[in-house]
Amino acid sequence: MSESLERRLEAIVRSGPRLMQVLESARDLDLPDWLIFSGAVYQRVLNHLTGRDLDYGIKDYDLGYYDAADISYEAEDAVIRRAAAAFAPPLSELVEVRNQARVHLWFEAKFGEAYTPLTNSAEALSRFVSPLFAVAVRLEGDGRLTVLAPFGLDDLFALRLRPNPTRRTHGFARTAASVTARWPELSVEA
Repeated sequence: MSESLERRLEAIVRSGPRLMQVLESARDLDLPDWLIFSGAVYQRVLNHLTGRDLDYGIKDYDLGYYDAADISYEAEDAVIRRAAAAFAPPLSELVEVRNQARVHLWFEAKFGEAYTPLTNSAEALSRFVSPLFAVAVRLEGDGRLTVLAPFGLDDLFALRLRPNPTRRTHGFARTAASVTARWPELSVEA
């Protein structure tokens, strides 16, 4: 991953008070193998690059964690309730918490595609619909920001939307239409 793009991403992430509040609260929850990923990160970069308000289009903050010790819905729900109590409104309604160790239990029913179990939270990124979306951050105890992007950050900073080269999905065209409706500056490679 390009160090200069990683520094640019970190500056963009740190410039958003709302995202930083989410990261600080998530860090304080001390969940195992946690990450903030998807739209909360990539949409902020798209907004920065296209001159929009940093929070434009951000509907939620995906907080993933990985706990294979108990993959029951009840265990995940207890974490969801704990997280909701940790975030002040309106963030308590915007932070979506999911145990990545149990995604395989519901993914096929919701999206119509098989999904093998994950071994950690970062592995989920490699299965996202596009490399542009596959970026996550975690605020460490010492204030450092860990950036994870299995495909790198080139697509994101080039405003290039293309299918995941390692996982083709039938949902790419629909996703591309939705994303380009909000950010028409994106180039789409099918």
